[in-house]
Parts: sequence; C-alpha cells; structure tokens
Amino acid sequence: MSEENIVPFEQPKSHSRFPGTPMKSDLVEKASEIISDPLVLINMVSKRVRQLNSGRSPLIPTRPSMGAADIALTEIIEGKIKLADPAPAAEA
Repeated sequence: MSEENIVPFEQPKSHSRFPGTPMKSDLVEKASEIISDPLVLINMVSKRVRQLNSGRSPLIPTRPSMGAADIALTEIIEGKIKLADPAPAAEA
C-alpha cells in the first residue's frame, strides 16, 4: 500500500472550558444508580456537556481537575439536574 492511500487519523481538538481529566468511573457508577438506563444517562450527560461548553455555568462548585462530563455527572448525583417527566399523552 502506498503512502498516498494512507489517511492520517487526528483526534479533534477539545473546545471545552473544562479541560479536566477523562470521566471518573466512580461518578458514572453513582449516576447510573440514579438514572438506570445507560442510553438516557449518556444523553443527559452529553446535553449538559454541550450546555457547559457553550457557556452555561456549573450548578455545583468545581475543581480544576473536573472535566465537563464530571461536572454533569456530579450535577446528576447531587440532584441539580433531573430527567423531565414525559408529557401526558393526549386522550383521544
């Protein structure tokens, strides 16, 4: 295979205001006790990380070592953000 056919893989640069370390597994475990569905937990954390990175303020005191995902997980653990109740279905 010639070098012309090799595409270099580059990690996208993080644009986070909270560049801490990667997510801590103990926070994931604690948050998963509150939000038991992993897909829902992932979606909640992702949405909150986007909010934090776009300028929203954390709802908890933070440390420089905390990344945006750690902040989101801690907010879930401390009950600062919750899953909204689904709207009741309209009766036909």
